[in-house]
Amino acid sequence: MKKVFLSLAALALVFSVYSCRETTVKVDDTAETTTNDVEEAMENTGDAIEEAAEDTGDAIENAAEETEDAVEDATDGQ
Repeated sequence: MKKVFLSLAALALVFSVYSCRETTVKVDDTAETTTNDVEEAMENTGDAIEEAAEDTGDAIENAAEETEDAVEDATDGQ
């Protein structure tokens, strides 16, 4: 009976080590995939911020030009 119990305990230990190894590999793969996804999202966010800044700069320039034109038109009549 003692041999059977020790054999089952040894078998359980082997299975637990094997299952932990598989889980670790899966966790490593998931971590790597997640890291890649985060890096890609950060790059996309950076690109969107740059684009928004350029658009804002263009809008400010256009508004300044239109204001200048409006002031010139208003003062030409006097």
